[in-house]
Amino acid sequence: MPSIPVTVLTGFLGAGKTTLLNRVLSEDHGRKFAVIVNEFGEIGIDNELIVSSDEEIYLMNNGCICCSVRGDLIRVLGGLARRRGAFDGVLLETTGLADPASIIQTFAMDEDTRDAFALDSVTTVVDAVHFPRHVAENRQALEQAVYADLVILNKADLVDAPAMAAIEATVRRLNDTAEIVRATRCDVPVGKLLDRKAFDIGQLLFGNPALAGAPGHAHEHDHGIASISLTVDAPLDPEELGDFLATLLREHGQDIYRCKGIMAVAGTAQRFIFQGVHMYLETAWGAPFKDGEARESRAVFIGRGLDRNILEKGLAACTAKGGHP
Repeated sequence: MPSIPVTVLTGFLGAGKTTLLNRVLSEDHGRKFAVIVNEFGEIGIDNELIVSSDEEIYLMNNGCICCSVRGDLIRVLGGLARRRGAFDGVLLETTGLADPASIIQTFAMDEDTRDAFALDSVTTVVDAVHFPRHVAENRQALEQAVYADLVILNKADLVDAPAMAAIEATVRRLNDTAEIVRATRCDVPVGKLLDRKAFDIGQLLFGNPALAGAPGHAHEHDHGIASISLTVDAPLDPEELGDFLATLLREHGQDIYRCKGIMAVAGTAQRFIFQGVHMYLETAWGAPFKDGEARESRAVFIGRGLDRNILEKGLAACTAKGGHP
């Protein structure tokens, strides 16, 4: 029976992995995928940021797929293997702190996984705006570029030509075999992402001795990087919330690699969605809460040296007067 193709989408925090995933799922390619989403934090949000589709979505949170929840990945894949024919492939979106080597190792060295699945591609999304800092401070950002067969230099519209050329040269020094594509909001043709048959485990094993080590190869996230997940049951005032987020990112944005939230605000049934990278913040209105659905706000902040108390008090101060609409 043919192996099930797997496309791994990786990249550092805020690079645009979910945007890329949504692009694949929104295209009229006639394929059905099983989607695995991994988040670093005890509250899952990314799965709700994925476009509405018929795909089956599996969320693994409160840990990184390459270490603490690696066993969960094997179990999910085992269940999918028993349902061959129900989908055409697997899209695996990793947490921004993932070490691709350990994920590749799972597909190469776990016998049942290796028999049922084939890595079609490891695609890394690079945040061109923040890549020089990320790769200097975080081993994961470097390794994500090293192990890819396709590197997407995202947010190209926000970087001038000389800086973009320097980033591309850095990536090329890290990985001289990967295809490099520049993109704005991950506007990469889907045909460039699927059926690549580009992943070569032999080349990686030969070129990266650490990958060929024992399955227990150590992996630790950089010291000081943490994920803080918060929930608020009461409705929030949208103006107070906007002011809080703007002030937070202005004063602490250098230490906040990624922030995201699906919030319940007073005066509307629609979800208020925010996503941020360092000092850059995007907001949008999402789908309305359904009748009978718990209307709570959930937010995740990932960064270095974050103060949970400041974040909790800040969100609590945004509570609106009055009840839900």
